[in-house]
Order: sequence, then C-alpha cells, then structure tokens
Amino acid sequence: MTIELDFTHDPKACSWVDGAAGHADFPVQNLPFGVFSTDGTRPRGGVAIGEAILDLAAIAPLLDGPAAHSAALAGQPTLNALFAQGQAAMTALRRALFTLLTDAARAEAVRHALHPRVDCALHLPFAIGDYTDFYTGIHHAENVGRLLRPDNPLLPNYKYVPIGYHGRSSSIRPSGVDVRRPRGQTKAPAEDAPSHGPCKRLDYELEMAIWVGQGNELGTPVPIAEAGRHIAGLSILNDWSARDVQAWEYQPLGPFLAKNFHSTISPWVVTIDALAPFRVAQPQRAPGDPAPLPYLFDAQDQQHGALDVTMEVWLRSAAMRDAGLPGVRLSRGAMTAMYWTMAQLLAHHTSGGCNLAAGDLMGTGTLSGADSTSFGSLMEISRGGTVPFALPSGETRTFLEDGDDVTITAYAEREGYARIGFGQCTARILPA
Repeated sequence: MTIELDFTHDPKACSWVDGAAGHADFPVQNLPFGVFSTDGTRPRGGVAIGEAILDLAAIAPLLDGPAAHSAALAGQPTLNALFAQGQAAMTALRRALFTLLTDAARAEAVRHALHPRVDCALHLPFAIGDYTDFYTGIHHAENVGRLLRPDNPLLPNYKYVPIGYHGRSSSIRPSGVDVRRPRGQTKAPAEDAPSHGPCKRLDYELEMAIWVGQGNELGTPVPIAEAGRHIAGLSILNDWSARDVQAWEYQPLGPFLAKNFHSTISPWVVTIDALAPFRVAQPQRAPGDPAPLPYLFDAQDQQHGALDVTMEVWLRSAAMRDAGLPGVRLSRGAMTAMYWTMAQLLAHHTSGGCNLAAGDLMGTGTLSGADSTSFGSLMEISRGGTVPFALPSGETRTFLEDGDDVTITAYAEREGYARIGFGQCTARILPA
C-alpha cells in the first residue's frame, strides 16, 4: 500500500469559493464526491466545496485529458462509471479540481457550475449492487457477547477470520430519509410462542461505509497488498437494527428482517486520497491473539491501514425538538476500533473468488470504543435494555422511540493538516 501526500493536502491552500476556507467538513483539501440534483434537473455527480456543490460535468470543458473524461463521466446519475476507472484516474481528477478551485483566475469561468448546497437534493452516490456488513469492532463484539454469552463473549473464529454477512442493498437510503419502524417475529423468554408486531427494541449502529472502486473478475482474488487500490472512499453508515427481532431469528443463519428494513448512509464519498494524511498504524493485537493468516497480512497495511477518524452519535427526541433543545451526544468513538483493516476486509471478501464491482458497499460493523462514552449502539449503552438513560427533556431511553432523530457525524483532523469531515448521516423514526 502506497500512501501519497501531494499539493492537494497543503493546509495553507485556500479556495476562492466563498466559505470554503476553514470549513469544518468540506475545505478544498477534502473534495468529496456525491450525486445531487436541483429543481427540474436530473441527478448527476458533484463535489462538495464549502457550502456549495460543483457540477462536475459542467466544468469538464475546463479540464484537460483524463480529468476532462472523468468529469464528463460524472454527468451520469450515479458515480459507478467514474470510480470504476480506478484510483489513478480519481487522483488525476482530484488534482485537476483542486487546481481549478484554488486558482482565482479561473473563478469566473467556474461560478456557473456552483450550486448552493441548501438548494440541492442529495441522492445515493452509487447504484449499489451488493452490500456486505462486517463485524470488525472488537469492543462492540465483546460487549454484545458478554450480554449473550457472559462466559464466552467472543466465538473462537473472531480473531482469525473477518466476520461478515450479505445485507440488503435495496433498502439503503441517503441521509434525511425517514425510517419506518419495522415489524417482525419476536419471542420473549417467558413466552411459549412468538408473536408478530412492531419492533420494540429498535437500535442504531455506528458504522462507516467502505465503497469499492475498481472491481475484480469472478474467480480472481485481490491480494492483500493490492486491496487498498480497490477502495474508492468512505461514507458514514447507520445500519439500523431491530434487536428483539434479531434475537429470535438469527440462529442458525444470522440476521434477516432485523437488518433488511433500512440502512442510512451519508451522501458524500470522502476519497482515499483525501484521507491520506490521516492514515495510522493498525492497533497492535492483544498479547496472545493470533497473527493474521498470510493472505491477510501485509506489512505496509499494518503500518498505514487504519484511519484516525472520529465519529459521534447524537439523539434528539420529538419532545426535545418541541422544547427547542439541541440534540444530545450519546457517544464519541474512533475508526481505530476496527480489529481488521479495510484492505483485509476486501482481500478476505474476494479470497474465495467473489467478484466485487464499483459501488459495492462494505460496512465496518458497529465501532465501539473501550469505555461507555464511546459505545456505538443503544444495546451497549442501556446494557441490553436494562439500564435507562436520561435525556435533557426529562425523558428516558433504552432503545429508540417514534419521533427520535439520530444523527451521526464523522471527521478527521491531525496537526499540520486541514480538518475534513463526512457531513451528516441522519434519519427520524416513524411509527410502524
């Protein structure tokens, strides 16, 4: 894995776009990709810069060579064709856009392609062919394991193989789309038979979405040393979970209705290039843990394969909104809680011959930290629903209630570099 820092990461660089300099999420050092539309226009690719969106196809004539071709591809209603070109093409486009947006002499030629973000609708960035959810957060796995199996929190395979399951791509929606409380079969321990009805233990899951860029052919695994080049970028993921439904249905094949009703993603894809300054070493495994098998081990990946990204979860109830109260932060955690790197996930996913394609989505799984201030789900915060917590409105919660807003934010910052963010991943719970 090669980590390249270049002029696009210069913290002193400023864009001529109003409001971009020092923007908490979208300074010119970020340039995340998404799909947007304005009134009366079809969805197409754009880049967030400050409080504006740059229409990529509209500025394609201002670019040269491969960058112009890439910008033209972004005129499509999804980013699949754009990112399928591979990392080199996306790097070339990023550099061209950075130059365009920092050269004040080009401002007048570009302004027509800038749209206020508040006036735009945001859509799914990709046509998502397949979705795989992993279980890489070791603290989350241990916390949930203790609730279910106090004497044996982690199953024997956890530290040898990246655990995952195939999720439902058709029910993934962008931030801002309401979540309808799901129905399903549940069975309490004291009940003789299950019943069907609305979920009573609805939960969020603090995750990150890893997007596949260039894919691989069926039957051709991606070696661990090359896996990083197949990752396009990241978004925030909230993979909602119906805990009571899952408890009844998950054996022997795993989650089904408990997970297929809705997943929410933030609409902006922060590229691997933009995240280069925030690469860090994969945390050391605990003494006695097995080393990764050879097909999952690469020295460069261990040195640079993790990301120093901070994630936060906020909750705001209907009563809090009515009273004018702001949301309350439930947790703050880090992507370094991943037991496996992004490259290890992709290498394992393809190791049996599975073919991935541009726009495929891999979820990290719930990322909880080691203490209660960084738990990534209500299942952990409320100790399986046994310990309610208080909201500023005087209400209490163990799991989500109708009308609750859940917002996840994420950002990366490091001394000597500009802070970049992922925007918001937010949704409101509606009754069943």
